[in-house]
Amino acid sequence: MTIKVLFFAAFKEQLNCEQLELDAANVNTIAEIQELLSTRGEAWQKVFATTSILSAVNHTMVDSDYAVKSGDEVAFFPPVTGG
Repeated sequence: MTIKVLFFAAFKEQLNCEQLELDAANVNTIAEIQELLSTRGEAWQKVFATTSILSAVNHTMVDSDYAVKSGDEVAFFPPVTGG
Protein backbone atom coordinates (compact mmCIF):
# COMPACT_ATOMS: atom_id res chain seq x y z
CA MET A 1 0.00 0.00 0.00
CA THR A 2 1.19 3.49 -0.75
CA ILE A 3 0.96 7.14 0.21
CA LYS A 4 0.75 9.68 -2.61
CA VAL A 5 2.96 12.73 -2.05
CA LEU A 6 2.40 15.98 -3.95
CA PHE A 7 4.62 19.07 -4.19
CA PHE A 8 3.34 22.55 -4.99
CA ALA A 9 4.61 25.99 -6.02
CA ALA A 10 8.35 26.56 -5.50
CA PHE A 11 8.85 23.09 -4.01
CA LYS A 12 7.65 21.45 -7.22
CA GLU A 13 10.13 23.54 -9.20
CA GLN A 14 13.06 23.10 -6.78
CA LEU A 15 12.63 19.32 -6.68
CA ASN A 16 11.66 18.95 -10.34
CA CYS A 17 8.96 16.62 -9.04
CA GLU A 18 5.20 17.06 -8.99
CA GLN A 19 4.30 13.83 -7.21
CA LEU A 20 5.59 10.46 -6.08
CA GLU A 21 4.44 7.43 -4.12
CA LEU A 22 5.95 6.07 -0.92
CA ASP A 23 5.55 2.67 0.68
CA ALA A 24 3.18 3.29 3.59
CA ALA A 25 4.97 0.65 5.66
CA ASN A 26 8.07 2.86 5.86
CA VAL A 27 6.49 5.99 7.38
CA ASN A 28 4.06 6.77 10.18
CA THR A 29 4.00 10.57 10.39
CA ILE A 30 4.48 13.67 8.26
CA ALA A 31 7.84 14.21 10.00
CA GLU A 32 8.97 10.72 8.97
CA ILE A 33 8.00 11.42 5.36
CA GLN A 34 10.06 14.62 5.47
CA GLU A 35 13.04 12.77 6.94
CA LEU A 36 12.82 10.04 4.32
CA LEU A 37 12.55 12.50 1.43
CA SER A 38 15.48 14.53 2.78
CA THR A 39 17.75 11.58 2.01
CA ARG A 40 17.11 12.00 -1.74
CA GLY A 41 19.77 14.68 -2.21
CA GLU A 42 20.74 18.28 -1.65
CA ALA A 43 17.64 19.91 -3.18
CA TRP A 44 15.40 17.68 -1.08
CA GLN A 45 17.38 18.49 2.08
CA LYS A 46 17.04 22.19 1.36
CA VAL A 47 13.26 22.00 0.88
CA PHE A 48 12.66 19.93 4.00
CA ALA A 49 15.01 22.03 6.13
CA THR A 50 12.43 24.81 5.73
CA THR A 51 10.90 25.18 9.20
CA SER A 52 7.78 26.86 7.85
CA ILE A 53 6.89 24.13 5.35
CA LEU A 54 3.15 23.54 5.17
CA SER A 55 1.61 20.10 4.86
CA ALA A 56 -1.84 18.72 4.25
CA VAL A 57 -3.29 15.22 4.33
CA ASN A 58 -6.34 14.60 2.19
CA HIS A 59 -6.81 18.36 1.73
CA THR A 60 -6.69 19.16 5.46
CA MET A 61 -3.81 21.15 6.98
CA VAL A 62 -1.85 19.07 9.51
CA ASP A 63 1.18 19.27 11.81
CA SER A 64 4.36 17.24 11.39
CA ASP A 65 3.29 14.72 14.05
CA TYR A 66 0.11 13.83 12.14
CA ALA A 67 -0.22 10.05 11.62
CA VAL A 68 -0.46 8.97 7.98
CA LYS A 69 -1.83 5.73 6.59
CA SER A 70 -1.96 3.87 3.32
CA GLY A 71 -4.10 5.60 0.73
CA ASP A 72 -3.51 9.09 2.13
CA GLU A 73 -2.61 11.99 -0.13
CA VAL A 74 0.07 14.18 1.44
CA ALA A 75 0.88 17.61 0.04
CA PHE A 76 3.83 19.87 0.81
CA PHE A 77 4.00 23.52 -0.09
CA PRO A 78 5.83 26.67 0.96
CA PRO A 79 4.15 29.21 3.22
CA VAL A 80 1.83 31.63 1.48
CA THR A 81 3.07 35.19 1.51
CA GLY A 82 0.90 38.24 1.22
CA GLY A 83 1.51 41.09 -1.10
